[in-house]
Amino acid sequence: MNTVNVSRRRFLQTSAVTGGGLVVGFAITGCSSAPAPLPVASTEGAWTPNAFLQVLPDNTIRFYTARSEMGQGVTTGLATLVGEELDVNPLDMEIRLAGAHEDYVNPDFGMQGTGGSSSIHAHYLQLRQVGANTRTLILDAAAKDLGVATSSLTTDNGYVVAGETRYPYADFIATAQSLTIEGDAPLKPASQFLYIGQETRRVDAIAKSTGTAQFGIDVDVPGMHYAVVVRAPVARARALSVNAASAKSMPGVTDIFEIGTGVAVVAESFWQAKQAAAKVDVQWESLPLEAIDTATLRRDYAAALDAGDGVEGPNEGDIEVALQSASTTHEAEYWAPLLSHSPMEPVNAVVSIQGDEADVWTGIQFPSAVPGLVSRVADIPAENVRFHQTYLGGGFGRRGTPSHIVEATEIAKTTGKPIQLVWTREDDIQQGPFRPASLMRIKAGVDSGGNLIAWDAARAGADISPDTFRSLLPALYSWMGDGMVEGVANLSEWYFEKFATDESSTEGLFEDYDHPNTRVTHMTVDHELPMTFWRAVGHSYTAFAKESMIDELAQAAGMDEVAFRLQNTQNSPRLNNVIRVAGEHMARMNPPAGHHLGFAAHHSFRTDVAEIAEVSVENGKIRVHKVTCVLDCGQAVNPDIVRAQMEGGVIYGLTAALYGGLSLEGGAIKESNFHDYPMLRMDESPEIEVIIIDSGTKPTGVGEPGLPPIAPAVANAVYKATGQRLRSLPLQVA
Repeated sequence: MNTVNVSRRRFLQTSAVTGGGLVVGFAITGCSSAPAPLPVASTEGAWTPNAFLQVLPDNTIRFYTARSEMGQGVTTGLATLVGEELDVNPLDMEIRLAGAHEDYVNPDFGMQGTGGSSSIHAHYLQLRQVGANTRTLILDAAAKDLGVATSSLTTDNGYVVAGETRYPYADFIATAQSLTIEGDAPLKPASQFLYIGQETRRVDAIAKSTGTAQFGIDVDVPGMHYAVVVRAPVARARALSVNAASAKSMPGVTDIFEIGTGVAVVAESFWQAKQAAAKVDVQWESLPLEAIDTATLRRDYAAALDAGDGVEGPNEGDIEVALQSASTTHEAEYWAPLLSHSPMEPVNAVVSIQGDEADVWTGIQFPSAVPGLVSRVADIPAENVRFHQTYLGGGFGRRGTPSHIVEATEIAKTTGKPIQLVWTREDDIQQGPFRPASLMRIKAGVDSGGNLIAWDAARAGADISPDTFRSLLPALYSWMGDGMVEGVANLSEWYFEKFATDESSTEGLFEDYDHPNTRVTHMTVDHELPMTFWRAVGHSYTAFAKESMIDELAQAAGMDEVAFRLQNTQNSPRLNNVIRVAGEHMARMNPPAGHHLGFAAHHSFRTDVAEIAEVSVENGKIRVHKVTCVLDCGQAVNPDIVRAQMEGGVIYGLTAALYGGLSLEGGAIKESNFHDYPMLRMDESPEIEVIIIDSGTKPTGVGEPGLPPIAPAVANAVYKATGQRLRSLPLQVA
């Protein structure tokens, strides 16, 4: 057994996110050459007190949101935080998506990025303080201009109120620009909240309902051409020869040439480029991955678990003695397959290069990667790269990988044309990057009193972080040559295989329950498939194994599944309370004949969730009729958005639980589009009830925590319906 004691402050330390997303704990140091974060002079007479706000002469309050809006409602949530303390209704603000700038760093990541269900938690106090400080400056300026005491003034939705007279904030911006405050202004107590905790429509609801919201794929600039890339069926294979003679003569085609990831086909329209790409004949190099199929993948993982030659994570107590003393022991193995993210909006980017300057339009989870990548590929100064963030038509971690920006820049530089690169649905499903497959083996022991005393868990599969280094190091450290980047990525692969567990590989496998004797082992088995973060990251598969095993242990110990969980979560009081509340709801349920209830609970992204799935099985088909979701996410900034995110997490997770699974044949992904990689349809979607517990704490994540419990809740219900324990995803009844 290869082991080493490694502190949490690890070499090449990583922390998982998605939404899903990433990320890497880089510290970016040195003097910045970045321009000002906001266009200070874009509106004459406007006041820009900080990187997030502008007050315009017409009293428009413009808020720049630094987190990417991919449907999770982050623009509404963050605007609410500012508006609460600024005393401006967020629905009356003008919301803009911020570009790339160091002032927009996510404090949870140390870089500008959106993922890990972190946005509201990370900025809860920061953006409230931005609003409070700005309001204080306006009040001080108003007092000075009006010749009255500040204490005699109040505010109301963008106006300073002096007696019976209302003055727009904009009346005082000239004076406010000359003022400072000695320290941070006090924040409101929760009892005075006007907007936080209230249900309102989203700030982008009208734009999205009317089709005026701009997504990356909507961007159109003068002279723009469209590009698709012919890619190898086997990941990472390079082209040996290219025959594009017939494609070049097709209507609208202007350019065909090799780039780093395949063969670029450029045309006057996307359809012309796509049709021509199908006519390009490429001979690809042969790689060892061609010998791998799904069965081989799983056998290799099983062999690694059998060999036991992995890296230990947490190792507490004496697991062997505890297992020997247990009155009940149980062991099982759980499988989770490769998955595609499949956001509804295909991955895309527009790049326009003009001399030593460039403009980039796309929706991406990590804007800070864009200037460095474009600078590196186009050989222009990073400070000359203007990034235009758009809405994201789904992220789930897929838009944390910036390879499409590299491709679009390569093509724009070579052709001299503004280029919109689009990954087709087939590209995205077959080329990845993917959610890693996992094989997990758990052996656990319970004493005669129903106490969980031993938990021995192991996971085999690929790691995510090495591919993260490959994609982000070139963006963040322009001085690194390609060889150095690859060397660091290879070093991280070696490090995680031999010395320390990549936390995103095992998170959620062991933390929730009280077991004094614990051992977690990870076996890295890498077949060179491209990997990245997927919604809920490691929790997306570890919760299935952990909560299935907990249910099996409760049955083996002769205990009710809720009572067993309550007894063994005494050291996790918030999770324990969520389980208790969900259990009480479950006890009151009276499902019709043939319907059965399954239970699961999980902690992820600082949030505790329990879910009850009402399931029937008829003619071998699993049908989920209702899901009851109970959660504690602290202060719900907008309860309606919290419910929507739980609903979305359940649907996304249920799609994976019932249908998700990519099949390898000869090293290539077999599935190609929604006909053979289906999504859950509306007529299959269950009723979803969301119950929010307000513990009065700082907000925690909601974008991802609704997903992990759904697969085990359904599997546990299927056991009650059929007597079959389903330990492989997607769930299929024999």
